[in-house]
Amino acid sequence: MMEGGSTAAEVARRVARGEVAAQALTREHLDRIAARDPRLGAFLTVTADRALDQARRVDAEVAAGRDPGALAGVPVAVKDLLHVQGVPTTCGSRILEGYRPPFTATAVARLERAGAIVIGKTNMDEFAMGSSTENSAFQPTRNPWDLSRVPGGSSGGSAVAVAADMAALALGTDTGGSIRQPAALCGVVGLKPTYGRVSRYGVVAFASSLDQVGPLARTVEDVALAARVMFGADEADATSASVEVPDFTAASSTGAAGLRVGVPWPFLREGVDAGVMDAFRASLADLEAAGAKTVEVALPHAGHAIATYYIVATAEASSNLARYDGVRYGLRAAAGDLRRMYGETRDRGFGPEVKRRIILGTFVLSAGYYDAYYLRAQQVRTLIRRDFDEAFRACDVVAMPTTPTPAFPLGEKTADPLQMYLEDVFTVPANLAGIPGLSVPCGLVGGLPVGLQLLGRPFDEATLFRAGHAYQQRTRHHLARPPA
Repeated sequence: MMEGGSTAAEVARRVARGEVAAQALTREHLDRIAARDPRLGAFLTVTADRALDQARRVDAEVAAGRDPGALAGVPVAVKDLLHVQGVPTTCGSRILEGYRPPFTATAVARLERAGAIVIGKTNMDEFAMGSSTENSAFQPTRNPWDLSRVPGGSSGGSAVAVAADMAALALGTDTGGSIRQPAALCGVVGLKPTYGRVSRYGVVAFASSLDQVGPLARTVEDVALAARVMFGADEADATSASVEVPDFTAASSTGAAGLRVGVPWPFLREGVDAGVMDAFRASLADLEAAGAKTVEVALPHAGHAIATYYIVATAEASSNLARYDGVRYGLRAAAGDLRRMYGETRDRGFGPEVKRRIILGTFVLSAGYYDAYYLRAQQVRTLIRRDFDEAFRACDVVAMPTTPTPAFPLGEKTADPLQMYLEDVFTVPANLAGIPGLSVPCGLVGGLPVGLQLLGRPFDEATLFRAGHAYQQRTRHHLARPPA
């Protein structure tokens, strides 16, 4: 048996050596889910039988002397908008009631081929629309550091699964910060890869030009290990990029000496909790002690990122969600004619936040408003990307807090969508620019974890892993465990 909190890399090494059986490890995590999840609400579906079957196959490979894979026996939790064949996909919504996909998402399939064990599907904001995992149609998810507070969103279930030792690795999706933000608020590591690094085949779309699948784990080493397995082109996804996938583990171990860390100080001077800013400054000092050099950079258009994001994302969402009409799959309302069936199905199946974003997206794409809103937002998006291009002339990574505050109480911001949207102020620029972002734990504020966010050049996740690993080598924030 292994202690709770073992890293994915530790699990894989010990399973491959035959020191621990994948079946025993899987049962241990399933028992932990049964004991802890009723008060946390991280999982929507637990795939116990399927997981144990996978574990038996891994143990058989080890017994036969064959390579069981880079992630042998690692328990993985999957956000419930990535398909797993035969397992319900709900996207946290009633409108997909009863839907079981006939195929598995490429990102999940690649983990499974590397020996990982999918133990369940995790809770999320409906169709990934939210920053707190309170918008799920089924249950809110609670932060294990304080059960009265949110875990962040929309990948809150995945972040909690790792933070509460119910999984060694988890998959989320990041459209405007939905991996990095819950990673920060739950005290784990989360990666939003470069757009195109990971196949989106088998991933239910929110905003197709922004969504990206990524891993959450205890350490940068674990995230790098998962990235090595998941990254790469996929014939089933035309948006996946044919870019070489390096050995991230080797790159991570080279240290931070000589790295230039850019800090956009003017962008950080308003709306940031004092404790979060203190933790951020301390993290910069730790990076400097590891051999990095900090320089000031400018992101002059970053202040427009939230407004830009909520035009682009809602426009794409209004198009993507048009397919949920009660005709092909999921919920179908009984009605006297086709038009009423469409309307009643969508009214009953979608929650308030999804309806709000569909309406906003339809408005900004409508005749007479397209140029004023959507076209202008795409122009600002280009300026934000150019700002990062210019910043990376002076630095190797850009650093900022992941979130402006620690986790807030459940229900505090649900009545004020604009305040909720502002929680993503530091994360949405990366999605608009298509660049990678890494959040690593950087301390506790009032007993709650907060994160350091590192942003990199397109397809340069290796440098993010290098900086993040060097930071974790000097600090112990990632070793902290929640009391719940």
